[in-house]
Amino acid sequence: MKATTTTTTNVFAIFILYAFISIHLPSLATAELVDTDGDLIRNGGLYYILPVFRGNGGGIGRTSTGNETCPLTVVQQRSEVDNGLPIIISSPFRIGFLYEGLPLDLSFSFVPLCTPTPSKWILVKGLLEGEGATVKLTGFYENEVQGWFEIRKHLDDYKLSFCASSNNNCVDIGVKRDDEGNRLLVATEDNPFVVNFKKATSSYSA
Repeated sequence: MKATTTTTTNVFAIFILYAFISIHLPSLATAELVDTDGDLIRNGGLYYILPVFRGNGGGIGRTSTGNETCPLTVVQQRSEVDNGLPIIISSPFRIGFLYEGLPLDLSFSFVPLCTPTPSKWILVKGLLEGEGATVKLTGFYENEVQGWFEIRKHLDDYKLSFCASSNNNCVDIGVKRDDEGNRLLVATEDNPFVVNFKKATSSYSA
């Protein structure tokens, strides 16, 4: 594994992102997002991302998979009583609160020394046989998919989606078990991971 993201690539990705935003802004931000207390989700706020349906895993965390020597893989925790790690949910827009469909960065607020800070999420292709892409921490894999995350309504709750900057196509994020029993976050065409958002505090320590 090696970092391949260059300044040119980052600038190009940002350009594509803002071009998409400028075109589609009128259709974005259609509904306010609320946490488990019923409060609006803050731009740059700290939250646990939790499953709506309990009994089969907990919140979102990270672990090492395959030949990783650093916990680069974004996973659902195995224990349903584990809230996972606090996650920063932020948008490039200078707004106080978040809305459905806005481009978002998702990143862990507490990271080991082997990962960059903040440790943003990205999709990486070709790591699972027969699967489209796996959610990882950015900066370590060659085949990262440039783009952004979104929060979308799913009935009365929410789901996560990822949109590629190359074609604006969006896919839902679901959960798939690997051979070691890890519950990987992956791109999926069905069975999205249905979630809600619980406030986290900055006093958490990894």
